[in-house]
Amino acid sequence: MREMKSLGFSSTFTGERRPKNDQIFDALGALDELSSAIGLSAEFGKEDGHSFAGEELHKIQCRLQDAGSNVATPISSAREAHLKRTSFDEKPISEMEKWIDGYTDRLPPLQTFILPSGGKTAAALHFSRAVCRRAERRVVPLVKAGEADANVAKYLNRLSDFLFVLARFAAHQEGKKELIYIREEETVKIN
Repeated sequence: MREMKSLGFSSTFTGERRPKNDQIFDALGALDELSSAIGLSAEFGKEDGHSFAGEELHKIQCRLQDAGSNVATPISSAREAHLKRTSFDEKPISEMEKWIDGYTDRLPPLQTFILPSGGKTAAALHFSRAVCRRAERRVVPLVKAGEADANVAKYLNRLSDFLFVLARFAAHQEGKKELIYIREEETVKIN
């Protein structure tokens, strides 16, 4: 009993009290980590002169706040006013698709698997992508349970793809080499 009490509780946007280890707070924590990782990527990007650092990445951090508001408003306990205020529509997903296409068109075709590399901005973006995929895994159960909008999970899915493309773009723009994946057998043959 004492252990349960020490866990503590926190409130959702609707005022509902839930244990801090509730899936909602786990998802919110992952979204917060993602925004922080993107912030770090943006700072590196600004140092390296990338315009996307101040434009797209800032906008993404703002959309992640919107996603967090949606997740913090469980549908089962929300009033209509809460749901209206924290809805997450498809517009950011469509915008993300356009960004993915735009940056992909400016890159050479991907010939092999690449490893997180390509300079500090690219590596930070790859790290952000990995955090994004974790955030998506935390949000999906909430969507399946009917507690969060499916558009949040869709946005995170497209965002992970965008961060991958953007990492490649940053490396390409800086003329940095991306490390490619080499199977162990191939390494032996090369040496």
